[in-house]
Amino acid sequence: MRIARRTALLALSATPALAQPAPASLTRAFAPEGKLRAVINLGNPILAGRASESVPPHGVSVDLAQALAQRLGVELDMVVVNAAGRAVETMRAGRVDIGFFAVDPARSQGIEFSPPYIEIEGAYLVRDASPITRMEEVDRPGTRIVVGLNSAYDLFLTREIRQASLVRAPTSPAVVEELLRQGLDVAAGVRQQLEADQARFPGLRLLPGRFMVIHQAMGLAAGRDPAALVYLTAFVEEMKASGFVAAALARHGIEGASVAPAR
Repeated sequence: MRIARRTALLALSATPALAQPAPASLTRAFAPEGKLRAVINLGNPILAGRASESVPPHGVSVDLAQALAQRLGVELDMVVVNAAGRAVETMRAGRVDIGFFAVDPARSQGIEFSPPYIEIEGAYLVRDASPITRMEEVDRPGTRIVVGLNSAYDLFLTREIRQASLVRAPTSPAVVEELLRQGLDVAAGVRQQLEADQARFPGLRLLPGRFMVIHQAMGLAAGRDPAALVYLTAFVEEMKASGFVAAALARHGIEGASVAPAR
C-alpha cells in the first residue's frame, strides 16, 4: 500500500538541530525518481505500526525515513507491507530506495546495509503445560517451532536448528495463532510481540533468555552511488549518537529494544 506525503520531521524532545541538507548529487543517488521511496514493515511492532489502514504508519523506522527525506530535500513515499520477507522482495524488485531490515547474510543480495540502529531480542514462547523450560531444550527431535516466513528468526533458525523442525507462518505476528491452531510446540519471534500475544491468549509462557539478538539496520537499494551508502552510514551513526533513536523509541512507547552501540 503506497502513501505519499510531504515530509515533516516529527517533534522529538531529545532531537538536536538537523545537519545541513545533502548535496544534489547525493539526493539523486538516493531518490532518482525525485522522491524517497521507503518500504515500511508493519510485521515488527518495534519498528512500525498504525491504528488503521486509513492513517499513516508511525514508529522509529518512519521517523528515520522522514528525517532522511528532509535531509535530502525530497518528499517521502512510504510503501507499507506486513512482513519482513515482503519488504525484502519490494526492495529487490526496485520499487523502493530504502528500507529497514534485520541484518542477515541471506538478505545481502540487492540490499546494502547501514550499521544497526537498534537491537532486538528473539525469544521463544510455549504453552504452560509444555515440558520445555529452557532454551537449550528447544532443539530436540520432534519439537516443532513456528516462525514468520522469511523473518530474521526464520533465516537464523534455518541455519542453527539441527534436530527440531520449523513450521512457517505467513507473517511474524501470526506465529502464536499458528502455534495454537496447529498444536505446535514453540513460537519464535520478537520478544515484544510474543509478550503481547501472551497477554491475549491465556496459558502461554516465555522461556527465559534469548536465542538471538537481531541487529536492525537501514537498507539501501544496491547499485547506487557508493557515496550514498557512506552518507547513510554517517546518518545512522548521527541519529544514534544524538539521541534521536532513543527518543523515537521512548516517544512510541517501545520496550524490548535498545539503541545499537556506535560503530
